[in-house]
Amino acid sequence: MNVKLQVLKYLIADWISASAAWTFLFIFRKTIPEPDKFGYPVDIQLDANYYYGLFFIPFFWIMLYVVAGQYNRIYRRHRLKELSQTFVLSVLGVMTIFFVFLLDDQIASYTNYYQSLLALFCSHFGFTLIGRLILTTRTVHRIHRGEIGFNTIMVGGNEMAISIFEEIQSLPKSQGFRFLGFVRVNGVDNLLSEIMPLLGTYKDLPQLIATKSVEEVIIAIESSDHGYLENILNELEGTGVQIKVIPDMYDILTGSVKMSSIFGAPLIAINREIMPAWQFSVKRILDIAVSIFALLVLSPLYIILAILVKLSSPGSVFFSQERIGKYGKPFQIYKFRTMVKDAESSGPQLSSTTDARITPLGRFLRKTRLDEFPQFWNVLKGDMSLVGPRPERQFFIDQITQRAPHYRHLHKVRPGITSWGQVKYGYAENVDQMIQRLKYDILYIENMSIAVDIKILIYTVLIVLKGSGK
Repeated sequence: MNVKLQVLKYLIADWISASAAWTFLFIFRKTIPEPDKFGYPVDIQLDANYYYGLFFIPFFWIMLYVVAGQYNRIYRRHRLKELSQTFVLSVLGVMTIFFVFLLDDQIASYTNYYQSLLALFCSHFGFTLIGRLILTTRTVHRIHRGEIGFNTIMVGGNEMAISIFEEIQSLPKSQGFRFLGFVRVNGVDNLLSEIMPLLGTYKDLPQLIATKSVEEVIIAIESSDHGYLENILNELEGTGVQIKVIPDMYDILTGSVKMSSIFGAPLIAINREIMPAWQFSVKRILDIAVSIFALLVLSPLYIILAILVKLSSPGSVFFSQERIGKYGKPFQIYKFRTMVKDAESSGPQLSSTTDARITPLGRFLRKTRLDEFPQFWNVLKGDMSLVGPRPERQFFIDQITQRAPHYRHLHKVRPGITSWGQVKYGYAENVDQMIQRLKYDILYIENMSIAVDIKILIYTVLIVLKGSGK
């Protein structure tokens, strides 16, 4: 599967559709509204306004689709979904274009407004839907023919797993599952080993998903093994895979669920979405805009802080360290140095309020959170977000997950410069405090929204201004 090529096909189709709709509207206005206004036929000439619109209008539509998450999971789209999403976005986009570009037109009567609005909506919705349905239908047919498949692991290896596997294989049309093997749950469920390879236990799932590019996980365990379900889901947290379960487990699952296919195998997809796609897009746009603003406008402050750090004690101005980000991916985090040189020469250590390694300037930077300002570069790169759980080192994550396996929930989102836990609790001085702070980060993820992010940012700004950070 070439995801980038498939996205490009949708981009081209959407651009052509938007251009065709704009052309249709231009010709329509020259044919009906303008003759009504002037009282005589108007020649259809492609003027400068047409060519300006031919570039900016399709660009507007592409940006709208990006914000709405239309190009995410490009091979997972279905025709009914195309119909509903295209209709809603067409209404939203057409109304925006109408009020921004068309409402100030000189017209003979308000009927011409309604005619133009209807012409733009019908042409754009029709052209876009046709283009997308062609691409989506081709993809669906390729999946049904087995030309496109998604690497899949079965969790469980007893009769239940064999039954669902045989049902999937007996379907006249492929559902896109490309089975790599299965993992055991209770140590003895290995009947499936006669059909597919045994890859390990459910505790190996994160590693298998990363090394084998797994996209689907089917949980098919016996009723006697339901006690393992929470542990299995904890292992899958933050991996980004599609999780499906058999129907008789529906009553023990929490959260929103939906049927994955009407005509396919009877599986229920667990909806792991935290926020709607458009909110994630807005959150990322906000991250980029604020980071660019901070890096440019606050550059004099960066220079002053860099000079002060350099003069305060021997060592570099910036401190970098490997942290674990979204989906468990490591990255380098940047901060202004607040400790003496080689502060961790004896191994990873957490700091405390009485830590002798912290310089006098470092204490001020920590209380005001100014030491975190270089992380705007991390946000701009996409390693972090403005708001999200604070990233930790793998050394401490290993200790935390031994006592609180649900820590893996935090890897579902980008880590942040600030967080609910950081605002409410501050810096953690030991693993116990990390686990206590964890509940605030879990609460944030469960209540994640743009509004919550704005509240956390406001409280963070107050902490910076008051210098009241812990």
